[in-house]
Amino acid sequence: MRPTLKDWHVFPTVLGTLPLAVSASAAEPTPKRALLIVSKTRHALAIVEPVSLKVLGRVPVGEDPHEVVTSADGKTAYVSNTGFGRFHELNVIDLVAQKALPNVDTSPLMGMGTGQNRTHMLHVTADEKTLYTTNVDSGTVSILENVLLQPTVPPTGVLPPTAKPQMDWVQTLVPVAEHSEGFDVSPDGKELWSASPTGALSVVDLKAKKGVATVDAKLPGAHRLEFTPDGKRVLAVSVRTGELAVFDTGTRKEVKRLKIGRGAAMLMDAEGNRAFVSCTPDNDVAVIDLKTLEVTGHIDVGGRPDGLAFAVRR
Repeated sequence: MRPTLKDWHVFPTVLGTLPLAVSASAAEPTPKRALLIVSKTRHALAIVEPVSLKVLGRVPVGEDPHEVVTSADGKTAYVSNTGFGRFHELNVIDLVAQKALPNVDTSPLMGMGTGQNRTHMLHVTADEKTLYTTNVDSGTVSILENVLLQPTVPPTGVLPPTAKPQMDWVQTLVPVAEHSEGFDVSPDGKELWSASPTGALSVVDLKAKKGVATVDAKLPGAHRLEFTPDGKRVLAVSVRTGELAVFDTGTRKEVKRLKIGRGAAMLMDAEGNRAFVSCTPDNDVAVIDLKTLEVTGHIDVGGRPDGLAFAVRR
């Protein structure tokens, strides 16, 4: 999922706030465009100036932080804190004041099952009518569409007078390479690529809702991938070998391969023509120039970086 929480409305159960004493002292003001990086070691959200790559401040989050998204106005961040289902909360961060707000307890919220094993990541289309997710242990991708369904005729053969069409979610399952987890959707919305630790990348035609290719990336431990902002390339990282492999989306052939560190989360920066890769086991974030396809810098946020997002204040 692209890291923006748009106009969703959640009515939470409040759990309380995180201890503010953990916040970094003498923090600098949050810039209008800030890079956000989760640190699993420090249990903090780092606020980074995206040009200088300087850490300006840190705000405490929960015990098991994972991903981060931001509100449409760029003033609030939400960090998932799962603990393998034990914590079921979102940490809420005021990015302007650089402080923790009351958490959101997700346990009362309605869930939508896929019938698959270990449903993990999520991508929401811009119109919020379609969801994509990987089901890691089932080796499938779920395409969930919010559509208008006509009432079903009961065994009597006669519709009750109250029967009427209603909106509901309909799922299509597409087989992909085993244990595929990381995935991304092309900027034009036509293809979904997923990464398998076997080293294979699966390509799904989203209009046809079927797999159309398997790319033998020879990238064992492939964990995450992202399309470049122009959609012409896919970058895939291995959390096992520390390699980043770049593929042309037209030919589906490898363009370049380089060592960057054992990559996990990835974020594209269209404005700076860069990619940021959280190399979680190696304790830094690698910065990749998308023109030269070389590593141009590293960011240290205090150990085991993971989720990445941009916050653009409006």
